[in-house]
Amino acid sequence: MASKKNNALSMFGNATTMNLNTMVLTNIQSSQYFKHDLFALKTYHEVVDEVYYKVTHLEPWEKGSRKTTGQVGMCGGVRGVGAGGVVSSAFCLLFKLYTLKLTRKQVNGLLTHCDSPYIRALGFMYLRYTQPPGDLWEWFEPFFNDPEVRPCCCSFSWPPLMAARLTW
Repeated sequence: MASKKNNALSMFGNATTMNLNTMVLTNIQSSQYFKHDLFALKTYHEVVDEVYYKVTHLEPWEKGSRKTTGQVGMCGGVRGVGAGGVVSSAFCLLFKLYTLKLTRKQVNGLLTHCDSPYIRALGFMYLRYTQPPGDLWEWFEPFFNDPEVRPCCCSFSWPPLMAARLTW
């Protein structure tokens, strides 16, 4: 991480695409939600409020909007990018946050936000897409024992104690 005195965050990778998959980015930039609704939001606080009210999941596509019938191999919906669909509000808002070029203080505000786990999750996603891999541990490590942060995968939620009950 850069000097703690420096509030600016460096960007890693492609500064234009935020390292997003091309299909996801194209769908974000062409969505009416991003072009019209989010265009009107100019401040960090307005975008955080929008996350609170609009985000209900963290997948790239809205449920049921992707057409994967008849596709095979890498085009069969593997990793959530195969055929596109309606891009989710979460990914539109993630890219909107990127256009604001968040400061270190603002990212910390997302990570420690107490009103919504989705606000916190978008903070972690922002870091994952924008920061050098070598810096991620320093950002993520303080949250590994956080009881609110739970493992999740795509469209299912883990029962509260399932992780503790698993034996390897």
